[in-house]
Order: sequence, then structure tokens, then C-alpha cells
Amino acid sequence: MLKSIDPFLNADVLYALRSMGHGDDLVITDTNFPADSVARQTVLGHVLRIDSVTAARAARAILSVMPLDSFVDHPASRMEIVGKPGEVPPVQAEVQAEINAAEGRVWPMGSVERFAFYDLAKQSYCVIQTGERRFYGCFIFKKGVIAPEAG
Repeated sequence: MLKSIDPFLNADVLYALRSMGHGDDLVITDTNFPADSVARQTVLGHVLRIDSVTAARAARAILSVMPLDSFVDHPASRMEIVGKPGEVPPVQAEVQAEINAAEGRVWPMGSVERFAFYDLAKQSYCVIQTGERRFYGCFIFKKGVIAPEAG
């Protein structure tokens, strides 16, 4: 255990989060997402795991150490439901609540069509698969910056 570090952030995930630069994307997925095959095409080249937690709990852990990019309209995006792109299922509403809590404001996610999501995921820095069993628990987060201390 480390002080002030969420215990769900394992060494591999922490390494990836620290290695990413601003503007890099990470993908959080549910258990049904083709995480291994997609992750092989990312910068990191292999899938990371935060098993036995929901997508929302993984998002909370990640956002406890990683800022979202404030220079883009939608630094977080969700996979759209096929045939119902405007519908937001509970799993996505829970992640939205974690984003709002971490950022201290309401910051609505963008939405991405399913196959376009797969294409974007392949271009990301890394893919983190969770234990989320509900459908459409798939998200892309763009890393932001931490400003220097004033002084």
C-alpha cells in the first residue's frame, strides 16, 4: 500500500499513467470489450487490468491521479449504444458522476459510435480492462496537465 494512492492502482497502471503525456488517451473497458486485441495496437502494446471493480470505481482511481485535458471540449467520451446513441445507461451515468466529482464541476462526456470507438481505442496510449460486466462500460479519457505551483 502507498499513502494517498488508490489501492486499485496497481504498479502497471501507475507506470502507464505516469508515462503518458498531455493529450494522450487511455481507454477504460468492460469485460466484453476486445481489450487484448485492441491493446496490442496501442502505444503501450498490451492490455492492463483493474480486475474485480466496476468501470466507475476504476475511473475514480484513475482520476485521483490523472487530470483530464481542459483544452478540448470532451476530454472524456463514452461508447454509444448501438441504435440508441443518445441513451445513457447507468454504467455511463456512474462514470459521469466520478468525472464530475474528480473535476469539481459538471463536465459532460462526448459520445462515440461503437466502431469509431474501436478505431480511437487502437490509437490510444493504453487500454485498461475492468471487471465491469454491464454493457457499454467503455470510455476514453484524454490526459491533461498539472499546472506549476505559483510562486
